[in-house]
Amino acid sequence: MSTEAPLYRHQVLFLSQSFFIKDNRAELLLHAHKYDFDIRFFSEVAEFTAAVGADRGGSLFVIDLDALHNMQADLQDSRKTLMLGELLERLPRGHEYVYLQSSRQGSRFLLQQRLVDSNCLAYAEKPIANDVLVDKLFNLFVRTGRGDLVSLVHLGQPDSLDAAALGEQRVEVVHHPDAATLHLRVKALQPDLVVIPDDEYRRQEALARVMKKNIEADPVREIVLLQRRPDDALARRALEDGFDAILQDSGDGMVEVQLARRAAKIRVSKDLIGKDRATGLLNKVGLQRKTQDLIRQATQQEKPLAFGVIDIDKFKTINDSWGHHFGDIVIKRLCLCLAPQMGERDLLSRFGGEEFVVVFWDCTLDAAWRRLDALRQAFGAIEFQVARGDLRRFSFSGGLAAFPEHRSENELFLRADAMLYTAKETGRNRICPDVSTQSP
Repeated sequence: MSTEAPLYRHQVLFLSQSFFIKDNRAELLLHAHKYDFDIRFFSEVAEFTAAVGADRGGSLFVIDLDALHNMQADLQDSRKTLMLGELLERLPRGHEYVYLQSSRQGSRFLLQQRLVDSNCLAYAEKPIANDVLVDKLFNLFVRTGRGDLVSLVHLGQPDSLDAAALGEQRVEVVHHPDAATLHLRVKALQPDLVVIPDDEYRRQEALARVMKKNIEADPVREIVLLQRRPDDALARRALEDGFDAILQDSGDGMVEVQLARRAAKIRVSKDLIGKDRATGLLNKVGLQRKTQDLIRQATQQEKPLAFGVIDIDKFKTINDSWGHHFGDIVIKRLCLCLAPQMGERDLLSRFGGEEFVVVFWDCTLDAAWRRLDALRQAFGAIEFQVARGDLRRFSFSGGLAAFPEHRSENELFLRADAMLYTAKETGRNRICPDVSTQSP
C-alpha cells in the first residue's frame, strides 16, 4: 500500500503506563481511526517529551496523571516516584496538554488550579469510555484547528470596526451602509455574524426580525447589537426582537476581541455540523451551504461550475471480503488522492459511505472530465495489500453535471447522480459527463 502521505490527518501522543480505559487499547485505536487520527502510546517520560519536542504541529498531547505512581524520576534511582511538579518541569514549553485524572484528583481545587495554569488545553476525569474520550479529543482538534474564514456584515461606516484586527483572527468584514437593504445583503452573502449599531436599531427596530424570519436564515448566524451608550430598555427590546447578543462599544478594541471570540465559537460549530468526522471533508450539510455560496458567486461573476458525484466500485464486496476496517482505509486513500488536487475554491465532500462529491470552480464540463478522469486513473494505480503477498487495485465511477446549464445545487446533484448511474451501468471505472445540455 502506498505510504506517500500519512493515513490519518492528526495524531495523539499519549503518556500512560497503566492502561486505564474501560475497554482495550485496540478498541481505542479503532475509534480514533474512524475520527481520522492515530494514537502513539508512551510509557516513559523521556520518550514522550522527546516526541513532543519533535512534533511538527497539529498533534494533541495527553497525560494520564495516574501513570506518575509507576514512573521513576531518575532511571538510576528505582525507589523515587515521579512527582507532578517534576513532570510539569520536564514537559516541553510552548505546547498545551490534556490531563486525565481520577475523580478524587478532580475534587481537589488546588490541583485543578495548578493544572490549568500549567499549559493545560483541557482535563478530563476517569473512568472514561473509549468512544467518549475519542469524541472529546476530536472536538479539541476542531477547536484548535485554523478553520474556515468567518464572515461578518457590519451595518454602518467602515471606520466603526477594526477590520484589520478581525482579519488577523480570520474574520472577513463587509460593511453595508443602508439599513433598508441590509436583509438583501445578508441573503446574498449568508454571513456568520451581523453587527448592527444601536443608532441604526433605533431608526429601524425590525432589522433583526426581518432577517430571522427568512426561511433561508442560517441557524448558526448571530445578530449582534453594538451599544455605544448604556440603555437597558433598548437592550431588552433588542433581545426581544431577535438579537443574539449585546456588546458594549467602549472604543478600546474590546469589541473586536469579543467578536473574534464569538467567531471562533461559530467556526467550531460549523466544523462540527458541516464536516465528516472520519475524513475531515465536508458532509451533506456543509456541502449544501458551500455549494449554494459558490453558485451565488458563479452567478455574479458569470463563471462555470462542474459538479461531480463519484462512488467506489463494488465497495460492498471490499467490506465483505476484507472487513469494514479495510474499507475505511480504501476510503481514506481515496480522500488522500482527491484532496491535494482540489483548487482553492473547489469543494470536496464525503456525501455518505463510499460516495463523494466534487465541485470545480470556473471549470467547463470538458475540463472537469479531464481532471476527474486523471484522478480516477491515479486512484486506480494505488496498490492495497489485502494479505501477505496479495496486492489489489480498486476503482471509482463518476458522473458530471454543469452550471449554469443546471441552476440549483439540487438539480446539479440529481443530474450528476444520474450520470454516475450511467457509468455504473456501462461497465464502471469511468466518468460520464452530462452531454445532453451541451451545444452540438
